Amino acid sequence: MATMTTSAAITIPSFTGLKAGAGIRPSTAKSPASPAAPALSIKASLKEVGVAVAAVAATAFLTSNALAMEVLLGADDGGLAFVPSTFSIPAGEKIVFKNNAGFPHNIIFDEDEVPAGVDVSKISMSEEDLLNAPGEVYSVTLDTKGTYSFYCSPHQGAGMVGKVTVN
Repeated sequence: MATMTTSAAITIPSFTGLKAGAGIRPSTAKSPASPAAPALSIKASLKEVGVAVAAVAATAFLTSNALAMEVLLGADDGGLAFVPSTFSIPAGEKIVFKNNAGFPHNIIFDEDEVPAGVDVSKISMSEEDLLNAPGEVYSVTLDTKGTYSFYCSPHQGAGMVGKVTVN
């Protein structure tokens, strides 16, 4: 618990110098704990806190997946779907496909539904590779602008398909 004490300097006349009507007069001297002093130290503290917050934010930004789109594999209710199933990202943004429910899953890009010149073998998982546990991820970065269709090979027939537009 913090406590704050304030003091005010006052002048008390000596008994030898008392005259009728004389009283206690406040001193004009400023107390070391004047209202301006705490305000300045608070401002300095806020400035230091602001610098610290900015440093932490910059570190978090640089070390996290700040430029990543997360797509869940399987809906929370157990549905066989990509969540979201349709989305847009800027070119060069990472997509993180994260196992959520109804696994095993994989991510296969449809070779007939990607921009010209894109090699789907470089951006897809193999048909045999599967994400088998909750939280497992597969990440891909798409640099070529256009529309990409993808699916989960074990659940494509159940409608587990998606589409991303790269701007």
